[in-house]
Amino acid sequence: MEYPSYNPASDYLPLSDEELSMLDDMLSKLPSDAAMNIEALDGYLTALLLSPQPLAAQPGAAWLPEIWGGDGADGIAPFVSGKQKKRVMMLVLRHLHSIAVQLKNRPDAWEPIFSIAVDEEGAEMTDAEDWCIGFMLGVDLAADEWAARFEDETQGALLSPIALLGGDESQQDPQDLAQLANAQLKDALSREIPDAVLALAGHG
Repeated sequence: MEYPSYNPASDYLPLSDEELSMLDDMLSKLPSDAAMNIEALDGYLTALLLSPQPLAAQPGAAWLPEIWGGDGADGIAPFVSGKQKKRVMMLVLRHLHSIAVQLKNRPDAWEPIFSIAVDEEGAEMTDAEDWCIGFMLGVDLAADEWAARFEDETQGALLSPIALLGGDESQQDPQDLAQLANAQLKDALSREIPDAVLALAGHG
C-alpha cells in the first residue's frame, strides 16, 4: 500500500472526541507492543511538525509506520485489512493537520493530549510521560538536526522537561529518576510542556 504524505494545504477537519477515542482504540488493539497510544501519537506528530526537517518533504513511509510499530518486519501483520490501515492513516493525517493549523495560526486552541489522574485528595495530576515518549520518537527520526536545538541554551531549556519525561530511563541519572518517581514533580514538569511547545513553535 502506498503511504500518503503530509499536505499542509489539506482541509482543516479536526478529529472529534469520538474519533480520537476510536483512533486510540484502533491503535491499542494492534498486535505490536510498539504501537503508540493516542497520547504518544499526539507528541510524536507535534515533534514531526516542529522538526528541523520539513515534514511535507518527507515521504509518508518515513514516519507513518512508526505509529503502529512497523510494517510487520517481525512477521506480525499490524492490520487485519488494508481498509483498517487506510482508516488509521486518514485519522492520523487529519489529527496531524489539526495540530499544524493550531500551532501555526490558532495557538490558543492547541492543547496536548496528556493523562490526567486524581490523587487521594481529589487534586488533578498531569502526566505527560507517554506524550513525551512519542515526541522523542519523532526527534529520533532527525536526531542530528535536533541536536543543535538541544544544545542551544534557550531551546534546550524548553526541551528539557520533554527529554526528561520521554527519555530512556536506563540513561538517566538517579536524580532524574527520583523526579520521575515523584507524582508531584512529574505533574510540575508536565505542566511546563504546553508553554514550551508554543515557544518552540514561535509563540513564546
